Amino acid sequence: MSTLPPPNRIPWPPIITLAGIVLAVAAQYFLPLPWFTGFLGEFLFMLGILMIAGSLGLAIHALLTIRRHNTTVMPHRSADHLVTEGPFRFSRNPIYVGDVGVTLGLGFALGNLWMFAAAITTGILINRLAILREERHLENAFGHAYRNYRKKVRRWI
Repeated sequence: MSTLPPPNRIPWPPIITLAGIVLAVAAQYFLPLPWFTGFLGEFLFMLGILMIAGSLGLAIHALLTIRRHNTTVMPHRSADHLVTEGPFRFSRNPIYVGDVGVTLGLGFALGNLWMFAAAITTGILINRLAILREERHLENAFGHAYRNYRKKVRRWI
């Protein structure tokens, strides 16, 4: 178990993601924006469903990879091991990529333009409130190994 203080006291990413989705649904209810109809609307709906499925698959794969390495999946807990395999070979934050991807997919599937604003805002807030703090934590915990990993793998995609 790590003796370093955790990167956060609050698990910001799921809170931010859920709040963004709820606010986008409310915004569409009170200030509806137009969306595509006909074939294009149906195509975008299917694209959204595929994005949601792919994004959930990515996040679940990342969660299982973290669990296999016996470290925490909780964004407000200290990491015990540096995970660099599975989806972490392509993104340092595949769970957060999945969060934003689900939000974008919901935008297409529900025909809700507000979801795109929510996805951008979610990404910015997660970066500011979670990722930057987690990166400092991981550098303190794993030093040279984390710095090498950071050089090879992008933060998002």
